[in-house]
Amino acid sequence: MNPDIIAGRYAFPGGHAPNSGLDALRWAVTRKPARWPRWLDNPEPAPILPRVEGDEVRATFVNHATVLLQLHGLNLLTDPVWARRVSPFRYAGPARHRAPGIAFDSLPPIDAVLLSHGHYDHLCTRTLVRLHRTHAPQVIAPLGHAALLKRRCGIEAVELDWWQGAPVGGALEATLVPARHWTARGVSDRNRALWGGFVLRSTHEPSSPGVYFAGDTGFGDGRHFALARERLGPFALALLPIGAYEPRWFMAPQHMNPAEAVQAHRLLGEPASIAIHHGTFQLTDEAHDAPVKALAEALRSHGIDGTRFRAPGNGEAWQVALDTPVSGALPDA
Repeated sequence: MNPDIIAGRYAFPGGHAPNSGLDALRWAVTRKPARWPRWLDNPEPAPILPRVEGDEVRATFVNHATVLLQLHGLNLLTDPVWARRVSPFRYAGPARHRAPGIAFDSLPPIDAVLLSHGHYDHLCTRTLVRLHRTHAPQVIAPLGHAALLKRRCGIEAVELDWWQGAPVGGALEATLVPARHWTARGVSDRNRALWGGFVLRSTHEPSSPGVYFAGDTGFGDGRHFALARERLGPFALALLPIGAYEPRWFMAPQHMNPAEAVQAHRLLGEPASIAIHHGTFQLTDEAHDAPVKALAEALRSHGIDGTRFRAPGNGEAWQVALDTPVSGALPDA
């Protein structure tokens, strides 16, 4: 059992608690959100491959934190959301400003789903019910989510604690890793379940570079990135959130900004990195294109090749060799 469980609750890693209800109220009455366009067009989508074999991983950015990962002959989805809104309500709450980059009916066979935590923009029960009916994938989630998934979706999920792993399709192991975040589905279940990111590694060649999915996370002191690399690295590919970060006084404990995402990229060994968690749902106050612009500036300021940390549009794909060399020494945070 995780040592950060205290009286049935999960502690915020690093001892820094997420914002209180009073903080949320203050933000609600003082916020000045940028105006997003009502609708944004997607770029031309990449071809959808049925499977990817060999020593490559193909990542297709669908939207928000949803990525189609194809490697070792398996197809996985991270935090799948195809619903119009990320909300407990069908007619209220954040609505999409872009279509998913892959139409649901165009998905290849899905073998597994990785769920990082229970927030509505990451755990969409309507999408999960559709996936269960049409693909019946294995579903892996942090501790405390299995009862919800069984009750709302009819899914028998595998639950993991931080640093626990589960086999996926005989070719991969998915390990839950720490993140600086929190979770809730309502007003009375705050942090009654765990949250985290995932690392995927080959079970046949465990020393080969893996794939890191950060889930939803603040940066803090960056230790959780360095520790993931130390225990489970190196990584060929990382999926790192860059959006939903303004205002900083409220969002910093739980969401990285693009400059912090670049620091995380460095701590992970500068793998090929894909920016997620931006551009589809307006959850916070920054403009729709601000995260991508700020990412480009942060990469320039660190002297990092922008082709190594990309912000693809919905539907765009990147195929990366799983034996991609990664940098050596851990940088300072």
